[in-house]
Amino acid sequence: MSRVTFEQLLEAGVHFGHLRRKWCPEMAPYIFSEKNGIHIIDLQKTIVKLEEAANALKQIAKSGKKILFVATKKQAKDIVSEKVKTINMPYVTERWPGGMLTNFPTIRKAVKKMAAIDRMMTDGTFDTLSKRERLQITRQRAKLEKNLGSIADLTRLPAALFVVDITKEHIAVKEARRLGIPVVAICDTNSNPNLVDFPIPANDDASKSIALITDVICQAVQEGLNERRLEKDSEQTEKKVKENKEPKKIKVVKTTEAIEEEVEVSNLSKLEEGAKKIPIKKKTIKEE
Repeated sequence: MSRVTFEQLLEAGVHFGHLRRKWCPEMAPYIFSEKNGIHIIDLQKTIVKLEEAANALKQIAKSGKKILFVATKKQAKDIVSEKVKTINMPYVTERWPGGMLTNFPTIRKAVKKMAAIDRMMTDGTFDTLSKRERLQITRQRAKLEKNLGSIADLTRLPAALFVVDITKEHIAVKEARRLGIPVVAICDTNSNPNLVDFPIPANDDASKSIALITDVICQAVQEGLNERRLEKDSEQTEKKVKENKEPKKIKVVKTTEAIEEEVEVSNLSKLEEGAKKIPIKKKTIKEE
């Protein structure tokens, strides 16, 4: 059974594309028809592609890897940030920092700098600074929080990207392609679906359309996380059952008298062995 129905997509306005003069020829297989100079997207193909993308991201989440959500469009910012916070995944909704994937160590340094400022505020070193220095540091902290606060938990490169508009986020898509990171993206009629691994043909301008598709993707990721948690719990229970089934070895505590007896026996056996090794000289007739 599909995760979303045809009626839900129709109500959200997922089928509305761009003007005919703005279309991308590569999107032709996903276009149903044209009406009043606007392309209409085939929702049956949208359902199939959305299911494929959701299953792929579910498996990635099940393996314990991170998925980075990218949506810097005005109408997608708040929707994506709210929904992604529930599944505890990193996201970028302000400005895509250039080289975030290809120059990831430098981005990590900026995140560590933000953590260092937080430590300064807690351990009391912040109070020892002058008023001007404190103001500069707080401004720097606010700027870092705005751009990199949502990816503070991203300690390594993400396993996949979910992008809302690939024409706007073309830098993120290029970086992901260079590093071989799979990209799942909402592709409108003005974008090239061949640039991404899992294109979802849909309206990327309407907030309802973005909300519906992002919700389906987040639900799939949550399913993967739940399955991973259940597997871990089952493994732990199996280990406990095995430990309980194994017979426990009884430790025999010896008394001091028993230990002394063992020592004496061992000493006597050593003396006997030593005596056997000593050569005995036989007396000859001449010597007598």
